[in-house]
Amino acid sequence: MNRQIKHPLLASPASIGSLELKNRMIMAAMGSNFASEDGCTTEKLIAYYEERARGGIGLIILETSAITWPAGASMPNMIGFSKDEFIPSLQSLTQRIHQHGSKIAAQLNHSGKIAQEDVIAGRPIPVPSIPKSEPSDMFGLLTQDEIMNFIKAGGPDGKGPRYHELSVDEIHKEVQHFVDAAKRAKASNFDAVEIHAGHGYLISSFLSPAINKRTDEYGGTVENRARLLVEIISQIKKQVEDFPILVRLDANEYRIENGITPADFLITASMAQNAGADAIDVSAYGNTSKGIAFTEAPLVHEPGGFLNFVKMAKRELTIPIIAVGRIELDVAEKGLKDNEFDFLAMGRKVLADPGLPNKIISGQEYLIRPCIYCYVCVSQIFINKPMKCAVNSQLGNEHRNENIIHSTANQKKILVVGSGPSGMESARLLAMRGHHVEVWEKDKDIGGTIRVAALAYEPNGRLISYLKNSLDELGVKIKLKKIATAGSIKAFNPDHVIVAIGAKRNAPSIKGKNNKNVFDGEQLRGLLFGADANAINKLSIFQQLILKIGKASQLLRNISALRFLSKIWMPLSKNIIVIGGDLVGLELAEFLVERGRTVKVLEPSSSLGPNLSIVRRSRVVHMLKEHGVELLTNVMIKEICDQEVIFNHEETEKTLQADQVIIALGTNANLELSDELKRLNVPLTSIGDCTSVGYIHGAIADAREAVINL
Repeated sequence: MNRQIKHPLLASPASIGSLELKNRMIMAAMGSNFASEDGCTTEKLIAYYEERARGGIGLIILETSAITWPAGASMPNMIGFSKDEFIPSLQSLTQRIHQHGSKIAAQLNHSGKIAQEDVIAGRPIPVPSIPKSEPSDMFGLLTQDEIMNFIKAGGPDGKGPRYHELSVDEIHKEVQHFVDAAKRAKASNFDAVEIHAGHGYLISSFLSPAINKRTDEYGGTVENRARLLVEIISQIKKQVEDFPILVRLDANEYRIENGITPADFLITASMAQNAGADAIDVSAYGNTSKGIAFTEAPLVHEPGGFLNFVKMAKRELTIPIIAVGRIELDVAEKGLKDNEFDFLAMGRKVLADPGLPNKIISGQEYLIRPCIYCYVCVSQIFINKPMKCAVNSQLGNEHRNENIIHSTANQKKILVVGSGPSGMESARLLAMRGHHVEVWEKDKDIGGTIRVAALAYEPNGRLISYLKNSLDELGVKIKLKKIATAGSIKAFNPDHVIVAIGAKRNAPSIKGKNNKNVFDGEQLRGLLFGADANAINKLSIFQQLILKIGKASQLLRNISALRFLSKIWMPLSKNIIVIGGDLVGLELAEFLVERGRTVKVLEPSSSLGPNLSIVRRSRVVHMLKEHGVELLTNVMIKEICDQEVIFNHEETEKTLQADQVIIALGTNANLELSDELKRLNVPLTSIGDCTSVGYIHGAIADAREAVINL
């Protein structure tokens, strides 16, 4: 029996033009790199979209596709709409979507100045005007492996893109390319098309006064700059009968001098409506040469970051408005109720959980796997690799016949040791397969090191809640404060053991690391949660007293309360040096800066944050620099003293003042328990950070692999 639906408006049917949708939830277009190299759909791509249709989504907007493929493509594995030979494979896609009651729109596009594949091939790139080159501040943040993926982007001669300013006759030909692609979309049984007029692509370049410097009828005023878009819409309406047209538009261009403004957007949106557009999909864009800009737009980091633009459009237009951009479900439901928009588009949310719509409809929101906004998905596209998801390791594997979730007749008694993300995810999958699963956790709270990660970065905490809710739903028993030894496990007599006890975290040998002003990662964790007596003893009597009160009141067990209280008081000094600039060190620095600390980061290697995805890394580093954080790489630490750190940098011995030092280094495999169990011939699988440090993405992927192989 269905539980009460918390979001009935999201679950309610609605229409876009003649297109009737079973609910108001839309899958936003996101590049996957799952297509074939010859521009066709693949079983991998079709199964990926079919899984979202099976999950109950009302409308899927296909990832951006090239109307003149291979020209105009921005990814190596991009869907083509440029010739009739593509139609059969596209029909296979639409047929698989339709059998689940979902609808699908083709997103038609020419990537214009973003057409990476044209650069690589040395093809001229059509633009309204020749754009100015601008150095990127992201390049210096790439690892050596990532840089290798960018080298070919210089083109065959290494000189970069060859731009070609379109003549009026050539503009008319581009209009017809869009029309012809729309005809193929209809022949392929798509239910609608979305014209991509945003994100720096060809149409967007015409709309943006920062790029479009033309003096003819396609440049100058907003109306002239919108002429290309208007002609595309009107010609599709004229030449393709009864075919709804959605238009994706930028409402603003961030960090782009003389870029598109909200006022420009409203004029363009009105013209699109008058030309025959059936809905406006409101987005935005940013200067991609700035590390922070991509997370301002189009992949907005701020929750509901585009909602003000959406409300403006809804007041001005009569056609449906599609809202997108990290909008939480409660916010979306209220927005629909208040008539601020008509549909909710979700990208990352339905990558993380393709079954999200069905869970809303069945009143099971508490079982929705959350996106943690780590940007792994889109960062893969930056380096020309297939998309993946940190919390959903099934993404991209939907086509594999692995029977990851099925009820087995060979039920086993399985013990999972450790309740971090790898342990809980493996327990969830094993229980779904019908095994009898029990989880042992040595601490008094579940989550493992992700609890500290959730303290530093709030979205991580949602993963703990989801996994706990899932295990409760499946009836998996979790025993807290249960120490797992080889003897206690042998006495339990499981058929199989999953060892997910996490890594060893011992600071490397640095002179002065045992000083009272120095904490390693484990000590800091114990300090913040009031669980490490040795770390607490390094503090003043007053600080120790405050922590004892917090521990006695149970406040230090509550991550949300601790995150709030830490903004008021923490047992950490004002001037802190963090040794280690990978994922843990940078997120810790971010956490400390937000709490008013002066922070410096010293990293021994040449790269900052290699285990942070490119997009998140760029954002974190940008924000840290804006807050005055000194970030040094290639540092060799010599000694930690009471008030300073002595190190070598650029062949010079240097000193930095610090009241306290946190060593965010020294994470290593932890195979002691596994080795003991092997000696006792206990069947086991070791997963997660106890085997090799892979953070959340590695932990979740390890769990899946272990269950498949069991």
